Amino acid sequence: MTGASPATVKRALERLVAAGALLRSGLARATRYTLPERRGYATAAPTVLVAAEPEPIVSPELPWSAKSVAARQRLAQSAGNREPLAYQRSLVDRYVPNQTHWLPAKLAAELAESGSMKGRQPAGTCARRVLAQWLIDLAWSSSRLEGNRHSLLAAADLFKTGLVHGDVDAIMLLNHQRAIEFMVDAVPVHGLTESVVCNVHALLLEQLLADPHALGVVRKNGDLPAQMFTAIIDKARQVKNPVEAAFFLWVNLAYLQPFEDGNGRASRLAANIPLVLRNCAPLSFNDIDPNDHALAMTGVAEQLDLSMATDLFTWTYRRSMKKYAMVLQSLESMTALDPLRLRYRESLADAIQLVVRERQSLREALSALSLDETSAPGLRDMLAKELAALGSHNCARYRLDMAATGTWVAAGRPS
Repeated sequence: MTGASPATVKRALERLVAAGALLRSGLARATRYTLPERRGYATAAPTVLVAAEPEPIVSPELPWSAKSVAARQRLAQSAGNREPLAYQRSLVDRYVPNQTHWLPAKLAAELAESGSMKGRQPAGTCARRVLAQWLIDLAWSSSRLEGNRHSLLAAADLFKTGLVHGDVDAIMLLNHQRAIEFMVDAVPVHGLTESVVCNVHALLLEQLLADPHALGVVRKNGDLPAQMFTAIIDKARQVKNPVEAAFFLWVNLAYLQPFEDGNGRASRLAANIPLVLRNCAPLSFNDIDPNDHALAMTGVAEQLDLSMATDLFTWTYRRSMKKYAMVLQSLESMTALDPLRLRYRESLADAIQLVVRERQSLREALSALSLDETSAPGLRDMLAKELAALGSHNCARYRLDMAATGTWVAAGRPS
């Protein structure tokens, strides 16, 4: 980029970092950029900007469309043979909320329907219920796309301890945690606003920007960044389909690069705001290969081609929907548990063991445990029902031997 200003070079580098084509380490003057490790290739040494292009190979397990394959083939040309493209505001200007569809309309409707939480619930209910799992998933996946070296297990441990010890990767993960928790609290109250997105950025980049005054501040390189940032948020807020709005935010914020740094992270978290508002399954960007992500973002930046971004977004959101549906189902199952059975779980096991092993009567067993209708209301009836259904096929629940239980059953279930 001969003759380019330092600011222009920095933005170009940050686009590649946001796309996953470069890894950044260090801060301020100690910042270094290196190529990520690619599947099937040795880790590359630090290199100059022109060599830092994504490998034109995509994950075969994703259902890439013919348009995506064609886009990939165009990106297979070396960077020197591809025409550079300045930011094109027409991508946003021509978008008319609820008339223009970046995701196919039927697909967006299907995803919104499949991902929505059943029943009328206050905004943010779904995100709160799956927060424990979603927080770990999104924080780790988003950080991983930035080159973070922590494993998923290490990230989970970090969230429990909060210990950093000067580890930049740990700071990145903990910043994600704070930003996600902020969204869950703030979005149901304030909705999708510029201030909310700016605060998400400020939390994500805390202690990671050389200039702390740049936290949450849109770049002041002329009027374009601020104008387009406002337009993007305003149009996304008008989109009725939350999945379409999520995709619109993700693509546009990553493409615009409104902040000095951390635009990829901010775009991934901001994409969740419409989903949180409409109680749809959140998006965690799980299992995305950094190279696929880089190609999708490069396709937008260089060709205004949304095909790879569409395929990648659809694939990862379906995975998120499936995962958090299982989390909700698990939580609902726990909620549906009989509170009386939970209360008497140990007492029930002790009493059944006395009846089966010691051949005590139901009354004697309860007496031996100093339990009666006053101290344990309902336990006697529950015990009688459990004894009637007990057999060698289900006796392990009460730590009973199958042979001993079979003998007790054969004896006529004395109780």
